[in-house]
Amino acid sequence: MRRLGISIYPEHSTPDKDKQYIKLAHSYGFERIFTCLLSVSKPYEIVMEEYKNIISYAKELHMEVILDVAPAVFDKFDISYDDLCFFAEMGADGVRLDLGFDGLKEAKMTYNPFGLKIELNMSNDVDYLLNILTHQGNKNQIIGCHNFYPQKFTGLPYDFFIACSKRFKEHGIRTAAFVTSRTGDIGPWSINDGLCTLEQHRELSIDVQAKHLWATDLIDDVIIGNAYASEKELRMLGALQRDMIELKVELHSDASPIEQKVVLDELHLRRGDISEYMVRSVEVRKKYANEDFAVRESIPQRKGAVFIGNDSFGKYKGELQVILRDMPLDERKNAVAHVVKEELFLLDYIKPWGTFRLIK
Repeated sequence: MRRLGISIYPEHSTPDKDKQYIKLAHSYGFERIFTCLLSVSKPYEIVMEEYKNIISYAKELHMEVILDVAPAVFDKFDISYDDLCFFAEMGADGVRLDLGFDGLKEAKMTYNPFGLKIELNMSNDVDYLLNILTHQGNKNQIIGCHNFYPQKFTGLPYDFFIACSKRFKEHGIRTAAFVTSRTGDIGPWSINDGLCTLEQHRELSIDVQAKHLWATDLIDDVIIGNAYASEKELRMLGALQRDMIELKVELHSDASPIEQKVVLDELHLRRGDISEYMVRSVEVRKKYANEDFAVRESIPQRKGAVFIGNDSFGKYKGELQVILRDMPLDERKNAVAHVVKEELFLLDYIKPWGTFRLIK
């Protein structure tokens, strides 16, 4: 099951604000929390008390909490790799290793008696995971999560992201990546140009970022990297369909009621023997075979435009098509809507026999 997550930074906020945010996110269906020990500067006792307090509250709402750590954190608090009781006492569900060790240490950690998950950094295209598995790490206790990148133009390029993610998915490891809020100004460091994994996401709407990560079929959990996301953003993510592609469309003013119904009320299935020019949803033409689709003045077929076969199109009347490549005008089709510009690139992720929905 795909999940949504938020991030909190107790070092740079207050318990009350964090708890309010956690409660709000939970109300919109968020199920996990990322929090960071990399930037903490307070003494052991204070850190333990603060994090224990906030994690305890999150656990009351049945939210999973993962702590981001690195060798410096182990050194600062004199934590042994063979004894993770420090993190268990805090109440965490797992620790994310921002920097790796030698493979053997990570493998040993996966057998910790507290049942803590060991989350590995996914943002390196090397055989890090395989090294740990070669040392007989417990795969049932391993999960993966990409980095986020607070500085503009330092996020991962898409092809590299795909290669890194495949290394984990091929072994059946649960994966996660970060999206960025447009309102969040809190992160682990003073620089915060947004906290996303993919550089191409930095200026996109938060829901489009999440749709894209899920559309790759390589990411299970989508986490907002910065705090605090707005309630509108939390609501948008909470309302997303997590298991299929949903594309936002703008309806044409002259689209008839029956055309609007075909566009918005149906679950669409791309025909399996695909065309490079269009996504064809053919099942709807059978359902609406007896309806009238009056011929209207048509327009050239441009990428992202949504057409429905009109009454002059014979057996293809009622078929819905989403255009992938520009084509000449075809008077047998009525233009009824178009995919919003920001989501055009998501058309590439509708696979043969892929189910998708169009939403207003």
